[in-house]
Amino acid sequence: MREVIAFIIMGIGVTFDFLGCLGLVRLPDLYNRLQASTKCVTLGTILIMVGVIVFTGWNQIGFKALLTLLFILITSPTASHALARGAYKAGVKLWDKSVCDQYGGEK
Repeated sequence: MREVIAFIIMGIGVTFDFLGCLGLVRLPDLYNRLQASTKCVTLGTILIMVGVIVFTGWNQIGFKALLTLLFILITSPTASHALARGAYKAGVKLWDKSVCDQYGGEK
């Protein structure tokens, strides 16, 4: 039963990873792509790691999965924010149909 639950959690994680990759390809500008990839891929990868922990239990592999989960949880949003801020300061334009620019004011 534990294996079935683990595979369901990992399947949901893979689905989120796929949707994040799809958003990376389909969305119009850098900022939307960063948002989709960061949220979906972070959640998807964390769910995969939780599935690994459920599947293997608390052993060496489970502990490594937990450390990986924590590392991704901390670094992925931080890196995404740094990339978006750097792109904005470098002058990368928002999509034409963007509603507001919180750094530069509303359109």
